[in-house]
Amino acid sequence: MGETAHGPALKVLVAGSGPIIIGQAAEFDYSGSQCCAALREEGHSVVLVNSNPATIQTDPETADTVYIEPLNVATLERIIEKERPDAIMPGMGGQTGLNLTTELAEAGVLEKYGVQPLGTSLDSIAMAEDREKFRQHMVELGEPVPQSDVAETLEEAISLGKQLGYPAVVRPAYTLGGTGGGIAHSRKELEVIAGRGLALSPTTQVLIEESVLGWQEFEFEVLRDCGDDAVIICSMENLDAMGVHTGESIVVAPALTLPDVHYQRLRSSALKVVRGLGIVGGCNVQFAFDPVSTDYVVIEVNPRVSRSSALASKATGVPIARIATLLALGRRLHELSNRVTGNTSAAFEPALDYVVLKIPRWPFDKFKLAERDIGTQMKSTGETMAIGRSFEESLLKGWRSLGQGRGFPEGVAERGPALEELLRQPTDRRLEAIWETLRQGLSAEAVAEQSGFHAFFTSRIATLVALEAELAKSGLTPELLARAKEAGFGDAHIAHACGLPEAEVREARRAAGLRSSYLMVDTCAGEFAARTPYFYSTCGDAGEKIERGRSVVILGSGPIRIGQGIEFDYSTVHGVQAVRDAGLEAVVVNNNPETVSTDFDASDRLYFEPLDVEAVCDILDAEKPEGVILQLGGQTAVNLADAVAEHIASSGLETQILGTPVASMADAEDRQKCGALMERIDVRMPEWAAATSADEVVECAERIGYPVLVRPSFVLGGRGMEIIHNRQQLETYLRLETHASPARPVLVDRFLEGALELDVDLVSDGKRVLVGAIMEQIEMAGVHSGDSACVIPPQSLSAKLLREVVKLSTQVTRALGVVGAANLQVAVHRGELFLLEANPRASRTLPFVSKATGVPLARLAVQAMLGQPLPKLPSPLPTDDVAVKVPTFSWLKLPGLDTVLGPEMKSTGEAMGHGTNFGTAYRRALAGGSRSLPRSGTVFLSISNRLKVDFQDVAQGLAGLGFRLVATRGTAVHLRQAGLEVKTVWRISEGRQPDILGFMRSGDVDLIVNLPTGRRAQTDGAQMRRLAVELGIPFITTITGARAAVEAMAEPNEGDVQPLGQSPA
Repeated sequence: MGETAHGPALKVLVAGSGPIIIGQAAEFDYSGSQCCAALREEGHSVVLVNSNPATIQTDPETADTVYIEPLNVATLERIIEKERPDAIMPGMGGQTGLNLTTELAEAGVLEKYGVQPLGTSLDSIAMAEDREKFRQHMVELGEPVPQSDVAETLEEAISLGKQLGYPAVVRPAYTLGGTGGGIAHSRKELEVIAGRGLALSPTTQVLIEESVLGWQEFEFEVLRDCGDDAVIICSMENLDAMGVHTGESIVVAPALTLPDVHYQRLRSSALKVVRGLGIVGGCNVQFAFDPVSTDYVVIEVNPRVSRSSALASKATGVPIARIATLLALGRRLHELSNRVTGNTSAAFEPALDYVVLKIPRWPFDKFKLAERDIGTQMKSTGETMAIGRSFEESLLKGWRSLGQGRGFPEGVAERGPALEELLRQPTDRRLEAIWETLRQGLSAEAVAEQSGFHAFFTSRIATLVALEAELAKSGLTPELLARAKEAGFGDAHIAHACGLPEAEVREARRAAGLRSSYLMVDTCAGEFAARTPYFYSTCGDAGEKIERGRSVVILGSGPIRIGQGIEFDYSTVHGVQAVRDAGLEAVVVNNNPETVSTDFDASDRLYFEPLDVEAVCDILDAEKPEGVILQLGGQTAVNLADAVAEHIASSGLETQILGTPVASMADAEDRQKCGALMERIDVRMPEWAAATSADEVVECAERIGYPVLVRPSFVLGGRGMEIIHNRQQLETYLRLETHASPARPVLVDRFLEGALELDVDLVSDGKRVLVGAIMEQIEMAGVHSGDSACVIPPQSLSAKLLREVVKLSTQVTRALGVVGAANLQVAVHRGELFLLEANPRASRTLPFVSKATGVPLARLAVQAMLGQPLPKLPSPLPTDDVAVKVPTFSWLKLPGLDTVLGPEMKSTGEAMGHGTNFGTAYRRALAGGSRSLPRSGTVFLSISNRLKVDFQDVAQGLAGLGFRLVATRGTAVHLRQAGLEVKTVWRISEGRQPDILGFMRSGDVDLIVNLPTGRRAQTDGAQMRRLAVELGIPFITTITGARAAVEAMAEPNEGDVQPLGQSPA
């Protein structure tokens, strides 16, 4: 063992957080990456384990050794046995990493191999996480907590509900994002919520707590060292009152409505609690505060870096995860420098002279049938953050940053009691409802009373609504324009209010000299000179002088949403590295506080700004970069291409849009132009049509012939996409889903039923085309590629067909003039290749391909954009083993959402597995996504009539592996005729016992295969699939997925664990 400047050099195991799911998103990609960097800077070696290929954290450069493996005790023990680390870092992988460390300790693994947990002790973690221990300790410290008690059975929970009264809050122990929790207003609701919470808690423990609904919620982010020095990094205030999970609430920093005397009380309490628990590193303390009585209670403490830590870090510029890592190693706060100022220490509490606001990003624009109510359990997939000089400015910038709608309040259609209900009941539409109610003339005080928002916030929103009304009435006067811009109104919002084109507002603004100025996030309210070039815009204040050299601006992808996740941040970070390697300054524009690209030192300059036309063009005017890259930020950045090109041309900037020409990007998006181009180069596409009215959609579908794939143009993640089998189904779709128009045509494609679908990721320098990988989709045609497992190399293609795919990919890439990255979707139908889609940008699969092949394709793509030739590499790139990517879903968090897979994407993340064959790799990938397959037991089968014959071989495979088969009556009869032994259970709709729901609740089902079609898929099947989610029973809804599962379950062992870049034995 070597030495560092502060003690012996250690080998430290860092466990990541696994795939992105609702409640645990990219904030742990950020914290884990900072942790690894800090450990290595100190001279320690790092072994990283994570199953998520999409993150920059699992890049080989992040740690000395990287394992992309399942995050479970069995796998971790094998890695510990092999690597023999000295220590483990529990607090950087979210609840997953924390729970895993606890489980390793309880299993005796840490003691067996002499692995020491760093930072907060496991006893202190247990004291904070175990609901009863936490409550008792708070009482001992003299800190107020809500009356509560712990239940370990449903009977105990019901008894406590009676004792404490309703509403009662249910908080399961050791879960993330409020999973399994809720507010019960009656015994009946308590039975449901507590039953679910007990099932989901790793310790089968729920806290039943008296309600403090309606109180305000505040959070304090704290850092404490081993010498008992502690600092408050940031205070935060939820706009929603208690009863809404902090991850679901709009949050402001610093706290704005807490009088100083009470701020000091809560600050002192937070420090006392953290010291009392013995936490070392970063943590978050949550309070409920009653503004009437001025009483407060401690709600909970997260003894780790959390989602709020990421927000506090980006809000202040303080690298919380980095400092927490160093504190876990025994360093002291006063020893560590503040990297932002360079001349203060980490013991210096930050001061903010601006307002930061976070708004969650919910998926209900995609999932119209999911329950939209929000409460103590998270449903949002991501969040955006905005910085302004006032609450009003940051609110409107946050609205622009969401990437939903038009970027400003468009109002709601509800009126009267329906609008009042929208105010009272927390949903994703509540902010729109508040704005609309104020438009309708209700007072700010009345809105505050009905919504639970503090009157300070509703009065500030009311001033914005009044200003909007003035704009509508008086038009674009210079005085009004100046006031609107200082309040944070975007050009598009002003244009909408005044009934003018946005370009006219932009010209008026520039004529009046109203340009964005840029201020620095400096942690010290300007008291000390800051060195970190981390900027936000405002209007009306003199900005900082921006020292700049030759630069390239890279647009990020904004908040995480389904269809556009952390994969694009991975590409953005690689783009920064490629630009820096070329000797240029890398400038990032993004607004997601959870990501690595918005880290204080990830780029040469960071602009925390909306990703809309106004913000991006203003930054280009300020930066005057040599180039701008749009390819790495997903559809969000690509959608800005035309406006950015027009601005560059009209303003005389010498900036170039790097990579694929904008016209070629537009050609790829425009089905008519793309179709004509493919016809010229003899590449087949499925027959298609673009319809501009509902009648035309029907006419096109009848001409092409059913089944057809129908979708709106210019969508993300398959939103609004559906496979239509007849006219009646089409007419229903047109009523519910979309309105075709000349501006937004609906695309109608012939659906290639039974086709094998392929994804091709490639890069090109304009001359050479390098195919990174050809991925074979496991699911059948009709399932969105983002929801299908995929495998590298393909398992079903002949060498001849593989060569043909490479040839087609090269033809299409050259025809479109691709420079940089591109993704093609190709179908193999009856032995012929069809191009389904060409996307001339970095794809969501690019990180997976890079991890599977060992070649950083995003970096190569940016090098190509900068004019560097591609290296001579084989195409497609070879792999040492078989790599499989599987989607992960957050079904549990979205009641009302059916789990059947289709053309609309539903997954929130992904996991990767690798092995010597497909079965091993697929099994490990599923385990990495917490979807482990059983080795034995009972499989329940419910197969539609259309698939019964095709399914016979799957059933025989399951029986051959020793599984007991149970099926609904029709499926059982068919399989018995094939000579299989099958037990029958009743359908739910048959009204007889035992039905499948009772059978599942008995605990006798280990796997469900439900292949639905038709109306019963929405009734019996939907209930069964929902119960499977709640009981944690693995289920499969496609025949191809079932075949892959049988192949995986047939593998006798898990295979050897090998770090990234090494072949399996």
